[in-house]
Amino acid sequence: MISLESVTELYHQPLLSLVFEAQSVHRQYHQTDTVQLCTLSNIKSGRCPEDCKYCPQSARYPTEVETYPLLPLDEVIDQAREAKKHGATRFCMGAAWRNAPDGEEFDRVIQMVEAVAGMGMEACVTMGMLRPEQAHRLAKAGLTAYNHNLDTSESFYPEIITTRTYRDRLETIQYVAEAGIQVCCGGIVGMGETDRDRIDLLYTLANLNPQPESVPINALSAVKGTPFGDLEAIDPLVIVRMVATARVLMPQAIVRLSAGRDRLSTSDQALCFLAGANSIFSSEKLLTTANPDWQEDSIMFEKLGVKPKDLVSS
Repeated sequence: MISLESVTELYHQPLLSLVFEAQSVHRQYHQTDTVQLCTLSNIKSGRCPEDCKYCPQSARYPTEVETYPLLPLDEVIDQAREAKKHGATRFCMGAAWRNAPDGEEFDRVIQMVEAVAGMGMEACVTMGMLRPEQAHRLAKAGLTAYNHNLDTSESFYPEIITTRTYRDRLETIQYVAEAGIQVCCGGIVGMGETDRDRIDLLYTLANLNPQPESVPINALSAVKGTPFGDLEAIDPLVIVRMVATARVLMPQAIVRLSAGRDRLSTSDQALCFLAGANSIFSSEKLLTTANPDWQEDSIMFEKLGVKPKDLVSS
């Protein structure tokens, strides 16, 4: 059990000391100068009944997000092939549901997972809360990981979402782990939370059993029409501090720079990589918000001397 006091002390170190410690841990467990490329596909968009204040896909908010039902299997396969062509080794599929559905739609998601896994890529899905039997079906289909973020601290969580509880999220994470699927679980900064909330989130993540294999660090992408649409962008150094603390606390995890990366300079991202981030989502959009495209990331990698990580080395 990692203590809250030790997480607090680690997080509040002078930034340069924290980054040095994180890089030292990173080199023990991961290849240096390699970053995994992932692609996130929005396989079902909008009309979500939840009230997550950051999310433009909520049916409660007047955003201009395109809405559409679950995509055809062939279209998702084409997207996965395109992602693989550009060097992505992980293909993630996101669907705006409160709960994973039953019946024909879930069967189609199973087919998508089987297809992506059959291409030799890691397959990841995020589609709300799961029941144990659904998690086992996804595992049998070859799912690598299931993403279900905690978003923030348990105490700040009711300020963000009221349509489900923190305990609901932890329950789905438990079902995923018990089914033998890797847990992808992280959070979002820039929603008005305090350092204490960020510390509490990292403390909770680090004490999950097992620890998450994948930890996405998201910065709020403020979208007009959502309750958080007018919030200012978070200081990039907060993201660096989150990445570095996550790396020390969860040394074997893949720490992923996720939403909000379009607002980070190459220098900001270089500091995040130095702090232990070793994965990015590379595609023109991240679900519904802007994201650097393949060409921009290729130029950045060339400048930094970074190479895309392949499955053999990951």
